[in-house]
Amino acid sequence: MKTFKMLFCICLISLSVVSCEKDLLNTVPKDRLASDLFWKTENDALYASTGIYSRLGDQWRYSSMDGYSDIAHFILQWRSESAIEKNTFASNENVVANEWTYYYGIIQAASSFLENVDKVPNLDPLLNARLKGEAKTLRAFAYINLAMLYGNVPLVTKSMSVAEAKAISGSDVSLIWDFISTELTAAAADLPTTQTEKGRVTKGVALGLKARAMLYAKRFTEARSASASVMALGVYQINSSYEKLFDYSGEASTEIMFARQYTKNISAHDVYYMYTANSLYTQRCQLIPTKQLVDAYLMKTTGLPITNSASGFDPFNPYVGRDPRLSFTIYVNGDVLHNGKVLNTLPGNATADAITSSAENVTQTGWYFKKYVSSSDYSQPWNCGVNLIYLRYAEVLLTYAEASIELGGANIDQSVRDALNVIRGRADVGMPLVTTSVQAELREIVRRERMVELAIEGHRLYDIRRWEIGPSTAGTIKGMTYNSPSSPGTLVTAELTGFVKEFNPSKHYLWPIPFAQITLNPNLTQNPNW
Repeated sequence: MKTFKMLFCICLISLSVVSCEKDLLNTVPKDRLASDLFWKTENDALYASTGIYSRLGDQWRYSSMDGYSDIAHFILQWRSESAIEKNTFASNENVVANEWTYYYGIIQAASSFLENVDKVPNLDPLLNARLKGEAKTLRAFAYINLAMLYGNVPLVTKSMSVAEAKAISGSDVSLIWDFISTELTAAAADLPTTQTEKGRVTKGVALGLKARAMLYAKRFTEARSASASVMALGVYQINSSYEKLFDYSGEASTEIMFARQYTKNISAHDVYYMYTANSLYTQRCQLIPTKQLVDAYLMKTTGLPITNSASGFDPFNPYVGRDPRLSFTIYVNGDVLHNGKVLNTLPGNATADAITSSAENVTQTGWYFKKYVSSSDYSQPWNCGVNLIYLRYAEVLLTYAEASIELGGANIDQSVRDALNVIRGRADVGMPLVTTSVQAELREIVRRERMVELAIEGHRLYDIRRWEIGPSTAGTIKGMTYNSPSSPGTLVTAELTGFVKEFNPSKHYLWPIPFAQITLNPNLTQNPNW
């Protein structure tokens, strides 16, 4: 009964904040009966707060973000996500509208909480401040994503009527970044360094998200300061095992700062299905790695890119001697699957994983994702309970390093190299130390580190946008290079010649404002060239 009551209350508060016109920034309904009955006890405040967290996305949204970049590819080309990946979509694409609605849903839930929590009589002031800090942090989290996806978006901080929603204008993105910075600074002041209830945001999360936001906004001094503040808290450290960090055994790691909480049989996801090899579960895989990602992993002994002739790379044994994070992130040809069989993706090998450009859910590049794919979920791949990570300490260190590098001068000191080396020096990674102090070299190092360290965690699209490297992502999707079975000694690279990604720098660094929003609200301005 207690569990039912909690779930019921969460549903009740959700009803008080959901949209009556879902295309209008999740405006609140006119009927406020639920609000009149709610906000009476401390538990009401706690349930309402939990309701904001319940809006965080599932594994599809989490994984899809990298699918819109150059390091992953959506297999099913008829899906809306495929059009986004190719940049051949319009403002009425479902994904464009859904992301807008999703993030404004979080904003509306958080804003409604902040408007109403003071109604609870005799609520402990410290608890009140803490819960408000959590709501502000989650709202800022939503605005970070809106700013990176759409640019100038409406800055909404209160519940609105339908009429108000139809009249609001977009705010300059610089004002959005100002709001995020102020909001997260205030939230951090009221949040504890640790939380008793797992999954709730903390002081470190607020500061870590501020560091992320300021890096995205190219406010490097603020980004460096916020990330340094996280480091100074002394409560986070890099997990010794990269491999275990994304499995059940790593969920208690002090590297994980903010994660979407899941539990088998109660609140589960099916990320195993999304990445699974076709030979394990037929016609389930949705997202696969690309050559851009696989080639980014350095050689372990020399620390050099595989394109460098001195790296020690052997194209006939392409996975030998590479950065161990490659083997923890991606299933490559020759790996053992959870059914005990060896993965064979060579074309024409008669297994269910043979590279093909036509069969649905079969790898077209020769690889599958391994990160988050736990052997514990093999028997029930629809019932995965591994938490999905939104923020971890490695990202904070990378932010500190990048912001310092971009500031240059005296900011490039040993602390920058230390931040990179503690990530590269995990016990099961052990990459060579970074020793250079040259700004250009460090910039290349930190950008590569972000690609391989944070792969399939949803960061790559935003990195492409803020670094303005979009044109380099255009072209066909390429896969593994292999020794031709029909002509031994000849190297062949898999390529999806019929799938061509576009990139127009004057257009594609932002998504369009959703068509429905523009139609309903003439005060919104469409992004350039959409």
